[in-house]
Amino acid sequence: MSFDIAVTGAAAEAVDRVVPQLVSDMVASGITTQDASLWGPDAEEESAKRLGWVEAVAISDALVDDIVALREKLRADGVDHIVLGGMGGSSLAPELITQTAGVDLTVLDSTDPGQVLSALRDRLETTALVISSKSGSTVETDSQKRVYERAFREAGIDPIDRIVIVTDPGSPLDVAARADGYRVFNADPNVGGRYSALTAFGLVPSGLAGVDIRHLLDDAASISLQLALDTPDNPGLILGAAIAATRPLKDKLGIVSDGTYIVGFADWAEQLIAESTGKLGRGLLPVVLEVDSPEIGAGLPDLQIVRLVHNRRATEEVTEGEIEISGTIGAQILVWEFATAVAGRLLGINPFDQPDVESAKIATRGLLDSRPEPAAPVFTDDGIEVRGTADVVDGADSIRTVVDALLARLGPDDYLSVQAYVDRVAYPQLAELRSMLAERAKRPVTFGWGPRFLHSTGQFHKGGPATGVFLQITTQESVDLDIPDRPFTFGQLIQAQAAGDASVLAGKGRPVLTLTLLDPANTVSALLSSIA
Repeated sequence: MSFDIAVTGAAAEAVDRVVPQLVSDMVASGITTQDASLWGPDAEEESAKRLGWVEAVAISDALVDDIVALREKLRADGVDHIVLGGMGGSSLAPELITQTAGVDLTVLDSTDPGQVLSALRDRLETTALVISSKSGSTVETDSQKRVYERAFREAGIDPIDRIVIVTDPGSPLDVAARADGYRVFNADPNVGGRYSALTAFGLVPSGLAGVDIRHLLDDAASISLQLALDTPDNPGLILGAAIAATRPLKDKLGIVSDGTYIVGFADWAEQLIAESTGKLGRGLLPVVLEVDSPEIGAGLPDLQIVRLVHNRRATEEVTEGEIEISGTIGAQILVWEFATAVAGRLLGINPFDQPDVESAKIATRGLLDSRPEPAAPVFTDDGIEVRGTADVVDGADSIRTVVDALLARLGPDDYLSVQAYVDRVAYPQLAELRSMLAERAKRPVTFGWGPRFLHSTGQFHKGGPATGVFLQITTQESVDLDIPDRPFTFGQLIQAQAAGDASVLAGKGRPVLTLTLLDPANTVSALLSSIA
């Protein structure tokens, strides 16, 4: 099994109509030879420096021996626990790869003080930390590096022996880390973060944790030649057309894991597609679904179901209107990257930039600099403070009524985004909100753990179609954690990130409701009960 795809309904019609033109235009060979003109003149400058992912399998092969040698050295030194400090694609790809391989990796993609403290207290004596940041200036990873450096020193451990850096060559982190004596792996600077699964960003933490990364690359290589061919059976062309060329466009993609051996693929694909396509008021919104999610079978006209299965040929006939895909993890990664680039061409956007991600970062920095007192809540109900845009909170007097008001803002083409700026290790049950609200809303509902989604789906929320309605969940924790040599704490950072994103969304006219749990250990259940 390498890769197999079956399309039915509107997706099949799109493939029949569009793929012949893609073949005639030599799009597949153009992507493979890194033709930056494929996405139009406005995108050419950015595309010219973001197509290195098509060579990732070949280029990354040279990294494998060094990664394996470092893993063996760490293990010889008694280090058998790897923590990854990274955001967006830097964390989602290694999480996907290690979960699928059944290998332990602690992914620290949060600024919640409780979650950071939990990671710091977990096997520090036998831990190595991988800090991954393409730009080398990511505030979350810089903060994680600083606090681990202090923790190692306090435990009598030299951080130089325990921290590994992954970044672009010449980045601020690259320069500083080399000067300090850290082990540094450079990634290809011509690969954007969300296309970096098969580069150092995906391979270093996964390989150090114990994944057979050479096998992963061989997996991807098995499909690379087929993707380069200008033929109607090219799976990248077929998938790209199926998700981005339906008439009318089904711009929500319900990705369902249904028997596939791959764990966490939909979460990785969500950030790849949303950040790549959500701009200029257009885009495809992935919605991570379970096999029993309310959206499946609901007949939503703008929702395309994409079902990931273990072996398509062994299944029964494909459900009409769905796309069904099977494949090995390496092949799936490469095909979906390719298909996303094709989708960008069909949608008329640049799939390699992220022009709206910076807006939330700017708002966060402003709040960290000024640190104003948070606005007074409109009301407090059962230990939960309520804030939000006037169109949602005016006239409401309970959690139930304010959530009802938010759902009432959903139009026939809209989606609800639930954003949980909380400790996902301590409160995983908050993810239940997604299906609970989908049952009530009768519309697609996404769920993201903050702040990691700001580096991925956050682009779609601000740059994509103006069809989002937003529910933020934040907490007021009893513990906080300072960041060495920084004038703010982790608690202040995550609060600023949530407030900054809410302000940007509200400024774009999006309905926003923020619910702050004053005592999350005792109010999470109250929130779930109020919304059910």
